[in-house]
Amino acid sequence: MRLNGLFAAPFTPMNQDGSLRLSGIEAYASKLKVDGVKGVFVCGTTGEGYSLTLDERKQVLKEWLRYQDVDFKVLAHVGTTSYLQSAELARHAADSGAFAIGAMGPSFFQPTRAEELVAYCARIAQEAPDLPFYYYHLPSMSGVNVSMIAFLTVASDLIPNLQGIKFTHNNLMEMQQCMMFENGKYEIILGYDEVLLGGLALGIKAAIGSTYNYMAPIYNEIISFFEAGNLEKARQLQRFSVKVVEQVLKFRGGVVAGKAIQSLCGIECGPCRVPLQTLSDREIQHLRNDLVQLDFFKRIAP
Repeated sequence: MRLNGLFAAPFTPMNQDGSLRLSGIEAYASKLKVDGVKGVFVCGTTGEGYSLTLDERKQVLKEWLRYQDVDFKVLAHVGTTSYLQSAELARHAADSGAFAIGAMGPSFFQPTRAEELVAYCARIAQEAPDLPFYYYHLPSMSGVNVSMIAFLTVASDLIPNLQGIKFTHNNLMEMQQCMMFENGKYEIILGYDEVLLGGLALGIKAAIGSTYNYMAPIYNEIISFFEAGNLEKARQLQRFSVKVVEQVLKFRGGVVAGKAIQSLCGIECGPCRVPLQTLSDREIQHLRNDLVQLDFFKRIAP
């Protein structure tokens, strides 16, 4: 079964002392469902997965899985710098009932050849053989710059449950090559929210991103206008999303600013884990004022 629609990369709610606040996930999941989000990819970049312990990641996944249903799928990011730890998370995801697993490449001893990356992923995927496995291509964070065509070519024979790639890179030519590989054998999921319209034009059916947490209604409108052939309306909304992303980048990026925005939208997510530096009250007020100037809070209402 291939994914379709928008999937949020959720923030991990935390208390002011930095501990997990799992109680906040119930309202979070409810809001995403109301906004038309089709599921979540838990404990990835946005969820600060690499800043959590293995036990914390298991706790977060288990809580999200309480709200999984046929229309709301929970995917688990299980990547770490050690395939043994990732394998443990993969087994836990399978035993707990996750819909699928995914992993980005290890960010310390970084694979430079497709064979190395596939060997790492294969060790993880085999621990959850009945779950779809997605490779999470995020070279800007992981530093793993292996060609995805080379990856698919090697992985095709070695990872039976490989479902596809979460493609978070601006090389749209390579993304298309992956989409065409062996007549579309693998599912390619767009990971760049600010170019969703471009992805739709290229044939993308599903997207995973951080801004879908708090402005999914805007992106669902983009999809609706695109499908109706009203490209000008779709372009206008995509440009609005770009303006919001500009504010996100101005206030230290998708996790730091995103957590603050999510809280401003009524889903309290708390601080970030160090080394990320949580916005101060003054910075949050400036961010809020900038968003008000964009009519952000009015426009995101479902």
